[in-house]
Amino acid sequence: MDNTPRETLKKIFGYETFRAPQQEIIDCLINGEDVFVLMPTGGGKSLCYQIPALHRPGVGVVVSPLISLMKDQVDSLVACGVRAAFYNSSLNSVEARRVLAMLHEGKLDLLYIAPERLMSEEFLERLQGLPIALFAIDEAHCVSQWGHDFRPEYIRLGQLRSHFPRVPLIALTATAEAHTRKDILERLRLQQALSFVSGFDRPNIRYSVLEKKKPFDQLSAFLKNRVDEAGIVYCLSRKRVEQVVDRLVTAGFSAAAYHAGLAAAERKAVQDDFLRDDIRIIVATVAFGMGIDKSNVRYVVHYDIPKNIESYYQETGRAGRDGLAAEALLLFGYGDIAVARGLIDNTHNPERKRIELHKLNSMVGFAEATSCRRRILLGYFGEPLEADCGNCDVCLNPPVLHDVTEDARKALSCIYRVGQRFGMGHVIDVLRGAKKERLLQLRHDRLSTYGIGSDKSQEYWGGLLRHLVYHGYLEQDVGNFSVLKLTDAARPLLRGEQQLTMAAPRVKPVAEKKIGRRPAGDLDYDRTLFDALRALRKKKAEEAGVPPFVIFSDTSLAEMAAYLPADNEAFLRIHGVGLHKLERYGAEFMAEIRSFCSVGES
Repeated sequence: MDNTPRETLKKIFGYETFRAPQQEIIDCLINGEDVFVLMPTGGGKSLCYQIPALHRPGVGVVVSPLISLMKDQVDSLVACGVRAAFYNSSLNSVEARRVLAMLHEGKLDLLYIAPERLMSEEFLERLQGLPIALFAIDEAHCVSQWGHDFRPEYIRLGQLRSHFPRVPLIALTATAEAHTRKDILERLRLQQALSFVSGFDRPNIRYSVLEKKKPFDQLSAFLKNRVDEAGIVYCLSRKRVEQVVDRLVTAGFSAAAYHAGLAAAERKAVQDDFLRDDIRIIVATVAFGMGIDKSNVRYVVHYDIPKNIESYYQETGRAGRDGLAAEALLLFGYGDIAVARGLIDNTHNPERKRIELHKLNSMVGFAEATSCRRRILLGYFGEPLEADCGNCDVCLNPPVLHDVTEDARKALSCIYRVGQRFGMGHVIDVLRGAKKERLLQLRHDRLSTYGIGSDKSQEYWGGLLRHLVYHGYLEQDVGNFSVLKLTDAARPLLRGEQQLTMAAPRVKPVAEKKIGRRPAGDLDYDRTLFDALRALRKKKAEEAGVPPFVIFSDTSLAEMAAYLPADNEAFLRIHGVGLHKLERYGAEFMAEIRSFCSVGES
């Protein structure tokens, strides 16, 4: 290709400038060097290998874990005029032969393929006689046992170095803390690769946590003002997914279920409907979403707490890939933690069990935080934030901290006096002076702690006991009916040598204002025109048989609604508009803008 990488960026992909460190990564690959890239979702990882593949002789081979991801990326590339295809089990024999013919005839710039198919002897032999521009391993954390999406089929990819020693290799991920990064480099034999870590921060995402209390009502309240927006709701189990979907549909929301228990054809239909904006809400287990390229997901809700921060970060990262404002809401219930711990306890591998418990405890710490959530999230990945973010629930609505030292001492004393042999419910009954038959049979109404907490609600004592558990003053034996026991850390608190504070529970989100014009970063655009352009985009997407975001992202539509481009030169300045898209869609979208402006003037 005669263009420079920067010219390719504009003419084909429609972007004016590279983000740091895209240019440097691209130059390294074009020069034949190996590269490791850690970049947040929506940070532009794909361009880091797509542009070098267009500038080096041969085909760029991209390893991708999911069929849906391959299709999304190929659709987007073809819409920009790039010669791209995927080769996987979704193709029939005629389609597969056509792709292989294009590969051998040098008619492909990029080929997307699953790891097990790439590493088959037959396919490796096929590639030996072809010019290969580069290998790109997407979602590279899948290669590591420390990674939250470990996939055994990824391990053999390290052999690519032996088979193709002169072909540059790039490994990319959005979620890898220090252990995972080290593992990726070793397993893929990339110890000599140049590493680019561009940070984890997604400033456009607002992180919020609510303590679970009537969770479906909390979810409904959150969704009420977002009926026209696309979002994902994650649940811990298939059963929970089905229950939530049934209630959402009954309540009039456009929602569908996605989990591994559904037939493959049904899962595909649901995902396609979501990508096409025919369904607004996907309620799913973690089976849904890795690598989903849909750029206009406006929110992600975790109905149950994820097992680790990596999963939480990756799943919330599916919101706001276009850079516009997005939200991540977590409903935090302590019962969910007991379930998660129980699942981990069933793990037979002691090292894996230790790793997973460590990660779950970190996730609980994030959910319980009373300081800036983004600082805690980024700190987990080793990225310090110098100041509070101003875009999480704690920053926007700081919690009120109460001194609970005296009540904590009452609770600890009560647990000690019932012999450290009872669970939370019984301890609360004693504290509140309940008259339950079993309590009276045990003569726990004779204890000095009986009724000393009658002035507080059951919810208050439950919250305080959980606070004591997750700050290490109590341990809860999940394998023994969740019996509460004091730890050594409880002694100074019991003796009055230590103070304890607790935040008031947050069960409702901060009230939102309705606005006709909406900021997109620093951009102010007209919502009515944006909706008209979105309807036109939907129509063009249906005609082309692709998801709407493949035509234009929400960011592109927002800029059109703000800057009102009236000629080709102005339209080319819109984010995401290259020559191919200008030629294909420019006239109709500018006509829609002119129509809107003429109505406004009349």
